[in-house]
Amino acid sequence: MRNVLNTLRVLEEVAARQPIGVGELARVLEMPKSSVQRALVTLDTAGWIRPAAGEVTRWVLTTKALAVGSRAGGDLGLRGAALPIMEDLRRHTEETVHLTVPEGGKMVLIERLETDKPVRTAMALGHALPFHASANGKAVLAYSDPELVGQLLGNEMPRYTDTTITDPAELRAELTVVRDRGFAVNRGEWRSDVGAVAAAVLDGNGQPIASLSVNIPIGRLTAESEPFFGAAVHAAAATLGARLG
Repeated sequence: MRNVLNTLRVLEEVAARQPIGVGELARVLEMPKSSVQRALVTLDTAGWIRPAAGEVTRWVLTTKALAVGSRAGGDLGLRGAALPIMEDLRRHTEETVHLTVPEGGKMVLIERLETDKPVRTAMALGHALPFHASANGKAVLAYSDPELVGQLLGNEMPRYTDTTITDPAELRAELTVVRDRGFAVNRGEWRSDVGAVAAAVLDGNGQPIASLSVNIPIGRLTAESEPFFGAAVHAAAATLGARLG
């Protein structure tokens, strides 16, 4: 069982950081190189990954992962409804737009539309974001059951950058602000060079089922642009929620 779990961890990390080599994987996952290498061989043999071009062996996903992911039926209706709204949001903001859903205690990226600007953020589909250090996560937490929020705040929250919120009282205050204004902001709290503005997609009972976000290099997230992105993403999320019924 441990070998299977380790192999899946390696697959997830390749998806998040591709192209990536065995040494970096071992450091990130805190696993012995020999264990990582066995997992890579298994995934390569099964057709999930392949070597990237170059003299040093680094690994990337194959299209098999995309084929399997496209059959994840639970999110297909959401994605189908979201895509035209995401396209309108991208056109309006001229920035990269993400659709994420809460899963396994994190926010998982299930769809993205990229900006045409040469300097942009990049994230692979299937990548998981921490609740407390992402705009997507904070947008969902702001409308989540108090029990779920209490569980998160009761555990240690990792610090990713100098701006990551790790104090429970500070995060609770932040979530109150998110509810009041209708959108959450990530000012380099997960990656110091990446900013985002997100709003929760609510179902008919007011429960968060997803979040839409505008994702930008931190230099383009300013005091002037933040309200513009916030209003745009809030309106888009409300439209998607209404469309889903």
